[in-house]
Amino acid sequence: MRMRRLASAVASLALCLPLAAGARPLTYTECVEGSDFIGNAARSRDNGIARSEFIGRLKGDIVAIQAYPAHLRWFVQDADDAEFLIEEAETVFDSNDKPETHAASFFKRCIARMDGRPT
Repeated sequence: MRMRRLASAVASLALCLPLAAGARPLTYTECVEGSDFIGNAARSRDNGIARSEFIGRLKGDIVAIQAYPAHLRWFVQDADDAEFLIEEAETVFDSNDKPETHAASFFKRCIARMDGRPT
Protein backbone atom coordinates (compact mmCIF):
# COMPACT_ATOMS: atom_id res chain seq x y z
CA MET A 1 0.00 0.00 0.00
CA ARG A 2 2.79 2.39 0.93
CA MET A 3 4.65 1.58 -2.28
CA ARG A 4 1.53 2.27 -4.30
CA ARG A 5 1.15 5.73 -2.70
CA LEU A 6 4.81 6.49 -3.36
CA ALA A 7 4.47 5.42 -6.99
CA SER A 8 1.36 7.58 -7.34
CA ALA A 9 3.15 10.59 -5.86
CA VAL A 10 6.13 10.13 -8.17
CA ALA A 11 3.85 9.80 -11.20
CA SER A 12 1.96 12.96 -10.22
CA LEU A 13 5.21 14.87 -9.83
CA ALA A 14 6.45 13.63 -13.20
CA LEU A 15 3.27 14.91 -14.87
CA CYS A 16 3.79 18.37 -13.36
CA LEU A 17 7.45 18.74 -14.35
CA PRO A 18 6.84 19.67 -17.99
CA LEU A 19 4.50 22.45 -16.84
CA ALA A 20 7.09 23.84 -14.45
CA ALA A 21 9.90 23.64 -16.99
CA GLY A 22 8.88 26.84 -18.72
CA ALA A 23 6.55 28.48 -21.14
CA ARG A 24 5.19 26.57 -24.09
CA PRO A 25 6.75 27.75 -27.34
CA LEU A 26 4.45 30.12 -29.19
CA THR A 27 3.81 29.78 -32.90
CA TYR A 28 4.32 32.40 -35.58
CA THR A 29 0.55 32.45 -36.16
CA GLU A 30 -0.08 33.08 -32.47
CA CYS A 31 2.35 36.00 -32.59
CA VAL A 32 0.58 37.50 -35.63
CA GLU A 33 -2.88 37.04 -34.10
CA GLY A 34 -1.69 38.27 -30.72
CA SER A 35 -0.24 41.41 -32.28
CA ASP A 36 -3.60 42.03 -33.97
CA PHE A 37 -5.28 41.65 -30.57
CA ILE A 38 -2.89 44.12 -28.94
CA GLY A 39 -3.36 46.60 -31.79
CA ASN A 40 -7.12 46.32 -31.30
CA ALA A 41 -6.67 46.81 -27.55
CA ALA A 42 -4.96 50.12 -28.33
CA ARG A 43 -7.84 51.05 -30.63
CA SER A 44 -10.27 50.27 -27.82
CA ARG A 45 -8.22 52.50 -25.52
CA ASP A 46 -8.33 55.26 -28.13
CA ASN A 47 -12.11 54.88 -28.30
CA GLY A 48 -12.46 55.40 -24.57
CA ILE A 49 -12.46 52.02 -22.83
CA ALA A 50 -10.93 52.27 -19.36
CA ARG A 51 -7.93 50.15 -18.44
CA SER A 52 -9.78 48.42 -15.60
CA GLU A 53 -12.73 47.56 -17.84
CA PHE A 54 -10.56 46.18 -20.66
CA ILE A 55 -8.25 44.16 -18.41
CA GLY A 56 -11.23 42.90 -16.39
CA ARG A 57 -12.95 41.68 -19.55
CA LEU A 58 -9.73 40.08 -20.79
CA LYS A 59 -9.24 38.21 -17.52
CA GLY A 60 -12.87 37.08 -17.60
CA ASP A 61 -12.48 35.89 -21.18
CA ILE A 62 -9.34 33.98 -20.24
CA VAL A 63 -11.20 32.21 -17.43
CA ALA A 64 -13.98 31.27 -19.87
CA ILE A 65 -11.49 30.09 -22.50
CA GLN A 66 -9.71 27.89 -19.96
CA ALA A 67 -12.88 25.80 -19.67
CA TYR A 68 -11.93 24.30 -23.06
CA PRO A 69 -9.14 21.75 -23.52
CA ALA A 70 -5.76 23.44 -24.07
CA HIS A 71 -5.39 22.18 -27.64
CA LEU A 72 -8.63 23.95 -28.63
CA ARG A 73 -7.62 27.33 -27.22
CA TRP A 74 -6.15 30.29 -29.04
CA PHE A 75 -3.01 31.58 -27.37
CA VAL A 76 -3.92 31.02 -23.73
CA GLN A 77 -3.10 27.34 -23.69
CA ASP A 78 -1.32 27.69 -20.35
CA ALA A 79 -0.84 30.12 -17.48
CA ASP A 80 2.32 31.58 -19.05
CA ASP A 81 0.40 32.48 -22.22
CA ALA A 82 -2.33 34.16 -20.18
CA GLU A 83 0.15 36.11 -18.08
CA PHE A 84 2.06 37.24 -21.18
CA LEU A 85 -1.12 38.41 -22.94
CA ILE A 86 -2.40 40.28 -19.86
CA GLU A 87 0.96 41.98 -19.29
CA GLU A 88 1.14 43.01 -22.93
CA ALA A 89 -2.44 44.34 -22.86
CA GLU A 90 -1.56 46.38 -19.78
CA THR A 91 1.28 48.07 -21.66
CA VAL A 92 -1.34 49.48 -24.05
CA PHE A 93 -2.70 51.53 -21.17
CA ASP A 94 0.75 52.45 -19.83
CA SER A 95 1.78 54.15 -23.05
CA ASN A 96 -0.32 56.18 -25.44
CA ASP A 97 1.52 54.86 -28.51
CA LYS A 98 -0.30 54.20 -31.77
CA PRO A 99 -2.01 50.81 -32.17
CA GLU A 100 0.51 49.84 -34.87
CA THR A 101 3.39 50.59 -32.51
CA HIS A 102 1.91 48.43 -29.76
CA ALA A 103 1.20 45.64 -32.25
CA ALA A 104 4.76 45.74 -33.61
CA SER A 105 6.26 45.76 -30.09
CA PHE A 106 4.12 42.79 -29.10
CA PHE A 107 5.08 40.90 -32.24
CA LYS A 108 8.78 41.49 -31.57
CA ARG A 109 8.52 40.27 -27.96
CA CYS A 110 6.35 37.33 -29.02
CA ILE A 111 8.86 36.20 -31.64
CA ALA A 112 11.67 36.49 -29.09
CA ARG A 113 9.60 34.38 -26.70
CA MET A 114 8.90 31.90 -29.52
CA ASP A 115 12.65 31.58 -30.09
CA GLY A 116 13.28 31.12 -26.37
CA ARG A 117 14.96 34.48 -25.94
CA PRO A 118 14.18 36.66 -22.91
CA THR A 119 11.57 39.33 -23.58
